[in-house]
Amino acid sequence: MMKVKRTMPNFNSLPKTVKKTVRYIYQDAPVDKLMDIQKIINEALKKRLEEKQN
Repeated sequence: MMKVKRTMPNFNSLPKTVKKTVRYIYQDAPVDKLMDIQKIINEALKKRLEEKQN
């Protein structure tokens, strides 16, 4: 099993899909796809945070 850099203390408590996504980014994602992944995740987070504030 790969050791993931623990930038947050509760990594193990995150949903399985999030952990798999992070592992994919660290291990297998082609460099040219990282920008696409970042854009999608940032847009989803921004939308969710805006919804929460309304």
